[in-house]
Amino acid sequence: MFKFFPYVLKTLWRHRARTALTVSGSAVALFVFCFVGSVQEGLNHLQSQQEAKRSLIVFQANKFCPATSNLPQDYDRKIAAIPGVREVVPIKVFTNNCRASLDIVVFYGIPPQQLRKARDFKLVTGSWGEFEKHQDAAMVGERVAARRSLKVDDRFSIGQHTVIVAGIYQSNNSAEENYIYTHLDFLQRGEINTVGTVTQFEVLLSTDAKPLAASRAIDKALEGESVATDTRAKGAFQLKSLGDLTELIQLSHYLGFACVGLVLILVATTTLMAVQDRILEHAVLQTIGFTPIRIFGIVLTESVIVSLLGGSIGVFAATIALMTSGLAVGAEAVTIAFTPTWSLALNGVIVAAITGLLAGLPPAWQAARTEIVPALRSV
Repeated sequence: MFKFFPYVLKTLWRHRARTALTVSGSAVALFVFCFVGSVQEGLNHLQSQQEAKRSLIVFQANKFCPATSNLPQDYDRKIAAIPGVREVVPIKVFTNNCRASLDIVVFYGIPPQQLRKARDFKLVTGSWGEFEKHQDAAMVGERVAARRSLKVDDRFSIGQHTVIVAGIYQSNNSAEENYIYTHLDFLQRGEINTVGTVTQFEVLLSTDAKPLAASRAIDKALEGESVATDTRAKGAFQLKSLGDLTELIQLSHYLGFACVGLVLILVATTTLMAVQDRILEHAVLQTIGFTPIRIFGIVLTESVIVSLLGGSIGVFAATIALMTSGLAVGAEAVTIAFTPTWSLALNGVIVAAITGLLAGLPPAWQAARTEIVPALRSV
């Protein structure tokens, strides 16, 4: 079959306008397919990262948006006294949008001496020393830096907060790269003075501690205080914050299926039109000795090539766009990064190949059943 490959390519080139349009349609559909898949990959990555971490989030009970949670900072001493607690990190959160958004910016105010203990960051540019020295300095995630075109020593403002970029970091958790870390005191002394209160506490547990028992113990210890708390594992807290957004991401699978269906219909229609235009050609091929099976294989190969070429272009374009754009979607100060992965790209190419194969079956069957005499008489 491979010796007829040049003939297949010449056939596609002979009808290059139709081929180009079909390839373009397949590329657009697989581009969207990869974008949809990257959001699901980001959600899966977020869940798998947080499940592996032994950390809890202490939040104000019956509150949702970070702006509504105000816990006394001195809760940290009582939390630290609970068995199994290794470290308590007070965090002040500021976000430009609590609702679902593609342009969410999140400031995390943390005591600078605790940031490196609580997060496993790799500094790309900048200096930890500069961050610790200046109260208005900030460590910026690589993704948000790419979206906002930020570099070291730039000034960046959201709302009433203006920071100077002291460094840009990378993280194994791509969602973390959408955050901007500042000094706790800096966020507390913003336009509204909230010194002495924090949005939440992140509690790091020892290796032998049980997260569920520890969360109950924390809420029990703070039960009689002025502000009630709701303590959850970090992964569970983030999923609760994302709320309906998680369901929307799961529903987006149907959009991916629609893209696959679009490629199937597009390639099948184009290949069928090509077969109907070449009835005489297929009759001549049979006259000179081509078997119906061989003609079936040639038409099927054309369909797979068109679908695979368009799909590969779409997958490549989507991967480059996702890697360079740093896109993320978030809600209530929790973000999901659009995560391109090799497995997603490979799945896209495989889907394109299988779709081309399925789309080519009916036209190939029709071409293989061409009757020589009626076809020649139709000239």
